[in-house]
Amino acid sequence: MTGVAVDRDQCLALDAEDPLRAFKDEFVLPDGVIYLVGNSLGALPRRTPERMRQAVEDEWGAQLVGGWNHAGWYAQPLTAGDRLAPLIGAGPGQVVVGNTTSIAIFQAVAAALGLRPERRVIVSEVRNFPTDHYIVQGLTRLLCGDRYEVRDLAEGRFDDAAVVLLSEVDYRTGARRDMRSITAEAHAAGALIVWDLCHSVGAMEVDVSGADFAVGCTYKYLNAGPGAPAFLYVSPRHQATAENVLSGWHGHAEPFAFEQDFRPAEGIRRFAVSTPHVLSFAALEATLDIWERVDLAQVRAKSMALTSLFIDLVGDALELVSPADPTRRGSQVSLRHPDGYPVMRALIDRGVHGDFRAPDILRFGFAPLYIGYADVHDAATTLLEVLDKELWRDPAYATRLAVT
Repeated sequence: MTGVAVDRDQCLALDAEDPLRAFKDEFVLPDGVIYLVGNSLGALPRRTPERMRQAVEDEWGAQLVGGWNHAGWYAQPLTAGDRLAPLIGAGPGQVVVGNTTSIAIFQAVAAALGLRPERRVIVSEVRNFPTDHYIVQGLTRLLCGDRYEVRDLAEGRFDDAAVVLLSEVDYRTGARRDMRSITAEAHAAGALIVWDLCHSVGAMEVDVSGADFAVGCTYKYLNAGPGAPAFLYVSPRHQATAENVLSGWHGHAEPFAFEQDFRPAEGIRRFAVSTPHVLSFAALEATLDIWERVDLAQVRAKSMALTSLFIDLVGDALELVSPADPTRRGSQVSLRHPDGYPVMRALIDRGVHGDFRAPDILRFGFAPLYIGYADVHDAATTLLEVLDKELWRDPAYATRLAVT
């Protein structure tokens, strides 16, 4: 098992020259932990507890129900959407925040189907992140499933599709799709496209300008915390005609008129659904304070450098599942081992945190704002030690925890 020999001092020198190095101090990272799970749950920003204290004590505690007006709670889905929009290449009035990724997928796919009523095919990928496929299955059953065909992307046909639902970065392998070319291909076939950005937003520059809809979460690379609200992008060219099938009170044109029938709001607000989770929005606002100062081009450059370094250091010790070409992968490296779960458990017990995806993939996510080159060196060294000494064979690692 050999990898490329890279001296740790070289990595420390790279850290010293890193234009993003100052951001690491803005996150809480436990001593002795190298956290390579930014693609699953981002680390805690230091500013978040204070922002949440303000929301609880100064807003909820002092203002009570007046917080909806005076603390800006009611507008949060739109104000947060405008702040998040630049991270995906969108503009003001194009993104609404709230609910979950699963709900946003339901909204986006249903709206796209409504814009292509003459078509009955949804193209997705069977091996896409499960919730994407599950939501499509549930939606088609609701719409009388025998009228719709869910076609696997592997068949390679968009010709009669109403909507195409794909992830920009594959959650298992980290492989990155070419959004621009695939969007053009779908449009040429007369289909609309919905992009899932969960594993790309915050790790690279994203451009949704050609897309019809896009969804994503804020708790991975964006560091907004467990249960943080998701976002939904709707292209301006569809906002006046696309229907939000989850026609909740907050998407009404005049919620406080309390009209009997739903009348959609103008613009992106029609895709709001229900009461914003104010405390979760406070955590999102805290992390957006950081992201508004971040150069995404620098993030992407460092991401490719970190993942390439890790791959080089691990060498042929494990099978590489992610693309070798850094331009074709996201900010993660996936490796294959037949006993991947106990290997990961052994690694976590030694301070290197990754995660496992069945049946045999070890996943390592590199968040460029708080992961450095020396971290990568130490993580790879520990992984090689676990493999070389077969530390993963400890019987304690055989039993799987509920979350892998």
